[in-house]
Amino acid sequence: MGRYTSSVGGANTTRKLMKRREIPGGVRFITFSCYRGLQLLGNPAIRDVFVGSLARSRERFGFALFAWVVMPEHAHLLMRPKEAAPLDRALLFLKMSVAQRVINRWRELDAPILKKIQNRGGSPRFWQRGGGFDRNVRDEGEFVREVRYVHRNPVERGLVEQPKDWEWSSARWWLGDASGPITCDQPEWIAAERNRLYA
Repeated sequence: MGRYTSSVGGANTTRKLMKRREIPGGVRFITFSCYRGLQLLGNPAIRDVFVGSLARSRERFGFALFAWVVMPEHAHLLMRPKEAAPLDRALLFLKMSVAQRVINRWRELDAPILKKIQNRGGSPRFWQRGGGFDRNVRDEGEFVREVRYVHRNPVERGLVEQPKDWEWSSARWWLGDASGPITCDQPEWIAAERNRLYA
């Protein structure tokens, strides 16, 4: 399955249901997208909610987290499940905790966005069901490419000039700044590869 495509506002979206085929101990490249491609993560405070939920999910389920970015309408994660622990539960916990907290707040505010995210049954949805991307990362070269791809997302979208300028990603951690909200895991071999990530 190829990378999903989505235009801002949800027009002309093409999505496929994800089929997760985990390789035990393997690194996964995961993407989730917002309902109908809407920029539901466009508010910095909501991106902060995602980051906090990601940290709690990692603490609870013990997965390794190598790189991440939160964009206005999707998020990318490069991660490896804890031994004998599939990622499904961790990802469900992450997505549900973000959705519940944000939608509850929108209900308190009677926010107009609630009308845009109703499904056919009238219930609000935050995440696009089956919308996203999920695949195994098979070697070190692919790992390096995916880390770079994750961190360059905000640059390619014109949101910032350099990866380190986007607050909601692991780019600054990879550049040696450990002051961010989430400390990443690092395979031993990757230390020699840091310079390739931003070449």
